[in-house]
Amino acid sequence: MKIKICGITHLEDALKAVELGADALGFVFYPPSPRYIKPHLAKEIISDLPPLVHKVGVFAGCLPQEVEGVFQEAGLSLAQLHDEALWGHEYAIPTLKAFRIASKEELLRVQKEGYCLVDSFVESFGGEGKRLELSWFEGVDCSKMILAGGLRSENLEEIRSLGFYGVDVSSGVEGAPGKKDFAKMERFIRHVQSL
Repeated sequence: MKIKICGITHLEDALKAVELGADALGFVFYPPSPRYIKPHLAKEIISDLPPLVHKVGVFAGCLPQEVEGVFQEAGLSLAQLHDEALWGHEYAIPTLKAFRIASKEELLRVQKEGYCLVDSFVESFGGEGKRLELSWFEGVDCSKMILAGGLRSENLEEIRSLGFYGVDVSSGVEGAPGKKDFAKMERFIRHVQSL
């Protein structure tokens, strides 16, 4: 199962996540978020990262042209789009849709989308630690879904049988918004690797 550590704002957090085995790091370019990072600061972190780690930009509340501009400026490898207004654009960069799910019916529609991220519905586009109802995933093919929202090392066992492609964690491995707790991060990554 792939592991994405999101809400990176410090180089030492990024390097530790990679050292522990994270496959991807997320950088939030949504200004209202407490994990927001300016593109030039993300670039400084990304320039020190190994080449085979995915550098994912998280976008909402902006224009498609801004997504592409920040993508190039920061040196990202993937744009994660949390805003439906961004989905219809033809991008010249790799993108991943992120769905905020409020019902099982929505989830059933999303499973036809191919690779995507699924998160619980919150007004702020995530980062609040709210979990999706796991019973909604029964009978759903999760092999192309990245699960986000309310994940911590203590509740990972509950998703073992669901077969997700990956997991995305932010607040569950933090000491404070935007600052990772290395012990929490290590427990989380080790637990995912054991699933």
